[in-house]
Amino acid sequence: MRMLLLGARGAVGRVVRRDLEKRGHLVTATSRSETEDVQVDLGGDLSALAGLAGGFDAVINASGIERADVAVAVGETPFIEISATGAYLEALRLTASGGVLLGAGLAPGLSTVLASSVANGVDDVDVLIMLGSGERHGPAAVAWTAGLVGTDLYRPAEGGSVRNLRESLRAPGPNGRVRRYLRADFPDHVLLNAPVRSYLALGSSPMTAALDLVGRMPALRGLLTSAPHFGSDAWHVVARNRRTEERREVSGQGQSEATGRLTALATERLVESGTTDAVTMADLITPEECTAVLRPVSGLSVTPASDPPGL
Repeated sequence: MRMLLLGARGAVGRVVRRDLEKRGHLVTATSRSETEDVQVDLGGDLSALAGLAGGFDAVINASGIERADVAVAVGETPFIEISATGAYLEALRLTASGGVLLGAGLAPGLSTVLASSVANGVDDVDVLIMLGSGERHGPAAVAWTAGLVGTDLYRPAEGGSVRNLRESLRAPGPNGRVRRYLRADFPDHVLLNAPVRSYLALGSSPMTAALDLVGRMPALRGLLTSAPHFGSDAWHVVARNRRTEERREVSGQGQSEATGRLTALATERLVESGTTDAVTMADLITPEECTAVLRPVSGLSVTPASDPPGL
């Protein structure tokens, strides 16, 4: 298959390109300048993208630029979006005319798959996400985190108004260690249209405490862009059914690596499905397939999805 990759030079984009090429696909990388295969400026006129998209089997957006009209430019070509912004993904769902994968990667993405697997269709689910504070993330990821400060969740599952990083939850992660997680605007409740509440912790407890402080004092938002990379690059995602206590969990090291590998797999599945609808990773991939694609990564430790209690 022929893939057009937007944002190929980023931490996630490099992994997506590598894995797709390993799978035998031809990847064409784009850039605002002439440093990549073709020149596409997502910050300006999209006519170049519109002219290119029809010649590919899929278009993958790993650039971090959020424009719902990109889906219009892509037309009927399958489109894969890595963004974690609920309002944008919902707009994309309404705008796309071809098959579109909303929220590929780790969170959303893997988190969507795990939440769907324990929800039983109607039950409340907590999603606990720990991201490595020692990993250097791209500017889009930093900007997304800074954007949580002083803002409300987009369409929270319980309704009303819920402020990011103000509510907290103490719960055990995959290793049994109890951590403090802060309520954060990951969009799984929007993608699944289900009662899902998402919480965020950083790999270092002091860094989580600092994030909590910034959430309570928005004037300190600027500190997030200059915060030291303290801690490890370990991450985990846990989905927990509030009623049954059923859990699914996966942990590893290297957020960008995991996101890229999952996105490459999801891209293949979207094209193979032939769908013309807006879908999530939960529509395409099982928890077991997620752990299988993550397990071969050097330095990545995966805790397989757990069984319900008593099974």
